[in-house]
Amino acid sequence: MNGRVLGTELKRSAAPVAGVLVPVGALAFIYLMSGSWWQSSEGWTAQWTSMALLTRTVLYYLWPIVVGIGALQGLRDSRSRMTELLSTTPRPAWRRALLPSGATALAVASGFGLLVLWGAVQVALGDTTYTHLRWVPISLVGTLALVAGALFGMGVARALPSVLTPPALVVACLAATILLQQNADGKRPTGFVPNRLSLLSPALAEPREVLLTLSGSVHVGQTLWLLGLLATGFALLIAASHRARLLALAPVLAGAALALLVLPADARSTYIIDKDAAARVCDGKVCVTRTHRSHLPALASQGEEALRVLRDVLGDRAPAAIHEDTALRATGDSPHRSADTLLVDFEDPLLQRATGDHLTRYLIGQGLAPSCNPRSGWESGSLEETAFQSVTVSWALGDRDLEPLEKKADDRYSRATWQRAETVWKQLAAATPADQRARIAAAHEEAVSCTYEGMDVLAGGTAR
Repeated sequence: MNGRVLGTELKRSAAPVAGVLVPVGALAFIYLMSGSWWQSSEGWTAQWTSMALLTRTVLYYLWPIVVGIGALQGLRDSRSRMTELLSTTPRPAWRRALLPSGATALAVASGFGLLVLWGAVQVALGDTTYTHLRWVPISLVGTLALVAGALFGMGVARALPSVLTPPALVVACLAATILLQQNADGKRPTGFVPNRLSLLSPALAEPREVLLTLSGSVHVGQTLWLLGLLATGFALLIAASHRARLLALAPVLAGAALALLVLPADARSTYIIDKDAAARVCDGKVCVTRTHRSHLPALASQGEEALRVLRDVLGDRAPAAIHEDTALRATGDSPHRSADTLLVDFEDPLLQRATGDHLTRYLIGQGLAPSCNPRSGWESGSLEETAFQSVTVSWALGDRDLEPLEKKADDRYSRATWQRAETVWKQLAAATPADQRARIAAAHEEAVSCTYEGMDVLAGGTAR
């Protein structure tokens, strides 16, 4: 298969369509849709693993389309009515099939490679300081999935030469990816079917935790399954009899059986913590993970001041250090809190936007009134809690007026919330200094225990 013949094949086949559709379709979805990949620290251009995982997420709809385009390629001989003629030539069937299948595989792999390259360039030009190559297997398996899907579509269309075959394959593959779909609502993505079956899908759940990566058993199991699918597709391309077509199903069945033996049975063994990414990097009493090492200088410089203020206000009950929260939690669960450590989560939009003195205020607020409602790109948090923190921070820093931690919105709910915060602020300011300090200490205890009664305590009431 020389370059000239391969070039001719690429020009007169559907392979270039698949090669162009993969990166263009994926980038259109990513850039035109609003998702957590733009709103959180695991944004697809922020970290290497997140970039690789998101390029696998878009396979939910790209993979069925590639299978359908492969089927169109497989119908070429039957549409031109050359099947019988080609079968009488002395050239072996596998050699005849090698050229179109090779062109299709090359086009699809190149298209997905361009998508990954685009993401990799964005990550490299970004502010990430954590570079590694453990994301490469994720992308390699994605490439294999698209190649195997395209060849499988070609083989099925060759075995069932009908104009209905491509759309039927697209619908069937789309239904399969939906059935095997994983969701990211828990601590680790889970599926609607047993975990091993869900991992037969080439698509992965949308990344929502920057420290998670796929285990090695997932890579091995999916590779076995996809190699079997690829072998079946190629075998169907060269099969000339019904018996040969039945035998062609052996590789995909064997691959699926081996994969089910290797793939993990539960999500806890599927998505694992990248221990190297989660390794702690410290500057004095402030520690973050290696993934977020670029945030350490700013966090350390403002963190020392925040810890000093907290010691002045809370005394022995003040947190002694600032650590990034690395414990996993389900979506909607309360963030983790510690009596002696101020835990921060870089998924919090308030933290992402905080710089300079605003970062100091944020840290003081988290230390005095740790969040009980999760705030992230997909969790809205609680405006009442933000107002509560704003009151405690303004008091701790001796502000003359209440300084909100975030910009006030101009809707009825926001106006009512901040109006109550202003009232509580005035009630707190009207108390004696000793009473003010006692209220702040009591409100801190309420916040740590998540009773949601801190504002009442600041106003001079008592918790129920």
